[in-house]
Amino acid sequence: MSTYRIRQGDTLWALASRFKTSVSALARLNKISNPNLIYAGNSLRISGHARSDSFESAKGGGARGGSGTKRAGGSRGSGHVDGNRGAGSPGQATAAMRKLASAGRAAAMSLGGYNSQGLCATGVSRAIQNAFGFKVWGNGNQIDNNLPRDKFKQVHMSLAEALKIPGLVLTWEKTSSRAGSIYGHTAITTGDGRSSVSDFIERNTLGAGGRTGLKIFMPTL
Repeated sequence: MSTYRIRQGDTLWALASRFKTSVSALARLNKISNPNLIYAGNSLRISGHARSDSFESAKGGGARGGSGTKRAGGSRGSGHVDGNRGAGSPGQATAAMRKLASAGRAAAMSLGGYNSQGLCATGVSRAIQNAFGFKVWGNGNQIDNNLPRDKFKQVHMSLAEALKIPGLVLTWEKTSSRAGSIYGHTAITTGDGRSSVSDFIERNTLGAGGRTGLKIFMPTL
């Protein structure tokens, strides 16, 4: 068992990916009732093994996990207050993630608005180029292999969790449509918990059935 000191900008999803575990496992081990809410300065227990330089020993009397210390106004939370909203909220996303989400919405409105044109990879590629200045080629089920690994990293979480965070790239190997069974689908999360954008704005991505092979990528620029 090791201990990690949460830093400003960390999210439970990113930490779970970094330490080869799951959000649910971290939340359970640290008694975190709301995975969207962690605080800089709090001590997070990590089971298993990771590189020793990834951890910082917990110091002082700071509480672990969900036991918490007093927050502003005397209420108790899952750690020390850092003055920001909970991890996973738009206010806690990185500047690159917010920029990609904004570029994704603009690309969707310029292509199809709220109606699919069958050009999901075009929309996502255009958003990445407009946000970061480089192109990513491929169909919906190829973009995951073509995202530069020095600028994007794969993260492991559920679709429901991902949709709460803006600026993540979603890819599916296959969908239920004829074209989707060949080319898959890709989109960018908006962070509202429901919708994603590609060549159009999909109001209810969580309710879109028949999709398999989901992968999720976070920009690290």
